[in-house]
Amino acid sequence: MEKQAQSPYYFSAHQRSIRRLLPPFQSISSVLIGCQSGQGVFMSRSLNKIMLIGNIGNDPEIRATASGARVAKLSMATNRTWSDRSGEQQEKTEWHRLTFFGRVVDVVEQYVKKGDRLFVEGRIEYSQTQDDQGVTRYWTDIVVNEMVMLGSTGGGNYSGGGGSEGEGATSSSESGSTEPIDDLPF
Repeated sequence: MEKQAQSPYYFSAHQRSIRRLLPPFQSISSVLIGCQSGQGVFMSRSLNKIMLIGNIGNDPEIRATASGARVAKLSMATNRTWSDRSGEQQEKTEWHRLTFFGRVVDVVEQYVKKGDRLFVEGRIEYSQTQDDQGVTRYWTDIVVNEMVMLGSTGGGNYSGGGGSEGEGATSSSESGSTEPIDDLPF
């Protein structure tokens, strides 16, 4: 009897989860080894992508970088629940720092408020700085390039224009217009 792994149609659980994220025309191997079908070039690639659904914890802070680019910062709460050994339901809230660049800053400034529910997609960036006393501070930011407004409990009133009532409004930033996190004024 042949092992499943030898079948050309076998995918590991990890590969199946990646497959659900890909457009239908893109193969798993093109993501895992960085090669589109038929190109014949194999190169090592990596992936830094995060998707979150959660509630906004504060109204947006809008600032400008030294180069004049506008930046929006928010915090987002995500929750997870599980049962402990005694069967008790446990819940933990994680807080994420979100950073927005480009045209999406205008949408965030006008329509996103504390309590709103969002879906965001972006990348993780780690930063550090040293204060006057020599203490190094570390933080993690989610640099958002896609956003979908899922619901509003705050002051946001973005209709999304043209969508049906059950659909969320979407917005995306320009991928080439991001400033380095170190250049942020806060």
